[in-house]
Amino acid sequence: MTEPAEPGILDRLRARFGWLDRTMRAQGRYNDVKGDFFAAGITYFTIFALFPLLMVAFAAAGFVLASRPELLADVTASIKTSVSGDLGQQLVDLMDSAIDSRTSVGIIGLVTAAWAGLGWMANLREALSEMWVQRREPAGFVTTKLSDLAALVSTFVALAVTIALTAVGSSGLLREVQELLGLEGVPGAGVSLRIGSLVLSLLVSWLLFTWIIARLPRESVSFRSSLRAGLLAAVAFEIFKQVASIYLKSVVTGPAGATFGPVLGLMVFAYITARLILFATAWAATSPDNLAAAPVEPPNPAQITARVQVNEGIGVGGAFAAAAVGAVGALGLSRLWRR
Repeated sequence: MTEPAEPGILDRLRARFGWLDRTMRAQGRYNDVKGDFFAAGITYFTIFALFPLLMVAFAAAGFVLASRPELLADVTASIKTSVSGDLGQQLVDLMDSAIDSRTSVGIIGLVTAAWAGLGWMANLREALSEMWVQRREPAGFVTTKLSDLAALVSTFVALAVTIALTAVGSSGLLREVQELLGLEGVPGAGVSLRIGSLVLSLLVSWLLFTWIIARLPRESVSFRSSLRAGLLAAVAFEIFKQVASIYLKSVVTGPAGATFGPVLGLMVFAYITARLILFATAWAATSPDNLAAAPVEPPNPAQITARVQVNEGIGVGGAFAAAAVGAVGALGLSRLWRR
């Protein structure tokens, strides 16, 4: 009887440290459902959706400048002051043509942004559903697109609220509290303001990621199952933001960095963020509570294959062999009889 194989070093570490076992289970779920493939798709649609959004932003700026001639005059004067000669006049002419075509640019931008945004949302929701291993019957095309549109609008609202709270917390509210308490000149007040801003940003990111993990899959899950995963994603996201800010400061110093650095940085930022969200979702889906509550799929049906053996007789070779044996036996018996 063979002895059972001893567990490897990784198995022993997983048995000893629960956090390592949980992380490895989440990584296994992430790899099984092709998390990198979905993260790449989310990144593509994120970058692709930025161009129509920029068109909408330019159209909105054109409407604002067209309705406020004094602001347009100030912008024109600033351009001519900053850029002299024919180049400055070309920039002014380009701005005037953009303002004149603001309606068509805005309409095209809105339509393209809606199309790209729906593709982005569909890819994100499908990826999150795969992390939760949700198996559901596909709905109709119109129903699916309406559901994705509602999720897209709610996501933009959540992002707007998050950005607003982060901006207020980082530059406005905490500074006003500091001035109200008369702590401007107190040593360490700046560090306290920075820490408070970071904590507020972490809390807002925690709420946002928890909402994404719990509500954006095709079948919503409870917030209780997503709170720890949202906190994990928020902490990793804040660390990544600090590293990304250092990266951008280091690459935009030269001409090539100023040209390609922001684009590459944006792509890396979108890809890493997508991976963080999907891994945190896999981490939530592989918790002991969710694994215990997950439905157990029935085993594959057994296939019974009957073996049929056909006996076709002794054949030609067997007949010759039998005849030879019979002849030898008869010859032996005849000799024995003569004796």
